[in-house]
Amino acid sequence: MRYMSEHLSRQIRTRLDGLQAAGVEWLPRVEPLAITEPAEVTEPISAPPDSDSPAARSRELTVLADRVRQCKRCPELVSTRTQTVFGVGPVGAEICFVGEAPGADEDRQGEPFVGVAGQLLNKIIAACGFRREDVFICNILRCRPPGNRQPKPDECDHCREYLDRTIDLVGPKVICCLGAVAAQNLLQTKIGITRLRGRFYEYRDIPVLCTFHPAALLEGRSPEKKKDVWEDMKMMLAKLGRPIPTPKRGGA
Repeated sequence: MRYMSEHLSRQIRTRLDGLQAAGVEWLPRVEPLAITEPAEVTEPISAPPDSDSPAARSRELTVLADRVRQCKRCPELVSTRTQTVFGVGPVGAEICFVGEAPGADEDRQGEPFVGVAGQLLNKIIAACGFRREDVFICNILRCRPPGNRQPKPDECDHCREYLDRTIDLVGPKVICCLGAVAAQNLLQTKIGITRLRGRFYEYRDIPVLCTFHPAALLEGRSPEKKKDVWEDMKMMLAKLGRPIPTPKRGGA
């Protein structure tokens, strides 16, 4: 540092001596440039919205859906899907229904539970006194497995981040797992659905109820399980502090 200062002083002196030899007797005074520190920024230009507000959570849910749309973590699913199937419903929904994975109808329309099993789920939702648009519906996977096969463990692992973030943003009062695949993956257990149903569990501080998948209730499979599902729905309604409607004849 001292060497640089002495070197600069010699350069200035040499320059002044040269000007003096050339007949220059004086130089105009130039005020030094004022160097000021940048003003301290006390507030951002645009204050971020309250991260817990419904509007902010809805925006984050949209951002998450866009991220899922671009996901390529599972090469086989990426190569065979028509589109991703993120989920539908509002943030703050009292119930979040979680299924297994999209099927052919869901892959085509981009919305979960729109096929025959979805129509039965709509009846179950209505029997509980809700509308489909009142609840949130999603799946363990956001892509359809080829041939509607069961999700592979690594596929479930790849999608887990999206599932957890969805649940955090929706903030349901109760999670209802539809079928063994959904229940076992969410709760990380190998216990069968018959043993899992009939009681509450907890995930991320949210009560979790497990019941049969609507597809298992269709005629030709296990329609007698409709009574079991209705018992589970009554448990869920009681947990929510909601009245239990009288099911209509011929309903779900």
